[in-house]
Amino acid sequence: MSDLTTLPGTDPAVTAGADAVETADRAPNPSRSPLQALRRGQGLAGVVLVAVIAIAGLAAGVLTKYDPLTQIPGANLLGPSSEHWLGTDSVNRDVFSRVLFGVRIDLFIAFTAVPLGALAGALTGLLASVNTIADVITQRLFDLILAFPALIFAIALTAVTGPGVQAVIVVIVAAEIPIFGRQIRTAILAVREQPFVEAAEVIGAGTWWTLRKHVLPNVIEPLAVQLALSLSLAVFIEGAMSFIGIGVRPPDPSLGSLISESIRNLDANPAYAIGPLLVVSGLTLGFLLIAQALGRARRIG
Repeated sequence: MSDLTTLPGTDPAVTAGADAVETADRAPNPSRSPLQALRRGQGLAGVVLVAVIAIAGLAAGVLTKYDPLTQIPGANLLGPSSEHWLGTDSVNRDVFSRVLFGVRIDLFIAFTAVPLGALAGALTGLLASVNTIADVITQRLFDLILAFPALIFAIALTAVTGPGVQAVIVVIVAAEIPIFGRQIRTAILAVREQPFVEAAEVIGAGTWWTLRKHVLPNVIEPLAVQLALSLSLAVFIEGAMSFIGIGVRPPDPSLGSLISESIRNLDANPAYAIGPLLVVSGLTLGFLLIAQALGRARRIG
């Protein structure tokens, strides 16, 4: 842009403005980094929300003196008090304690099942992107899985495996495989059409080397966005399965089973439902805020 100053008739103000635009274009945008996106705005709000709930669940043994499975004599459906912040349930257990320990189970399920589903889906999508026969087979399998709503699929699966934590994990993994598989397949096929990938292939780079060095680094960001979205979906699936009785088995606490139990006792203890509902809403909202922040950073970048 400095050459413009030597041209006759060039307005110095225009030149300065053009230089400023060019400098701004070259300057790195801090919001383009996914990590930077989580340090401000809704990304930070999501991280803080999830972190507070996770820390409360991990510190459940410190934050409450009651065991979530222990029955307290004479404490049947008590209302909120300084002794029992959310009251007690129909079998004399402290609701606040059960909510905190339920957070542990939900986060264990989400952070176990979603990465497993993401890994299996990514490997499947990677294979589909380099092999035509595998592509046809996997796409039909994905169509079959996605044809059923998650809860219908969960009911069918638990009829074979039986309810429990392992059933919830299997359902979430199975639901996530086609989501991540199709996403990474689409991303890989799009990136492989870019000039820098074609240039690498022209100079003799092999398919797997090109995928590892050039393609995969460019599909990490969309996978991170989907990972955050899937964590919120996992919380919802666990809650729905436990709510209808095919998820975490009693007496173990989970957020979904606590909501189900609270509905039957709303007249006696309305506060029973407040804790699990707030936590489920907080976790889901937190993961969605993180996903939106990552998605915005990716679009800007």
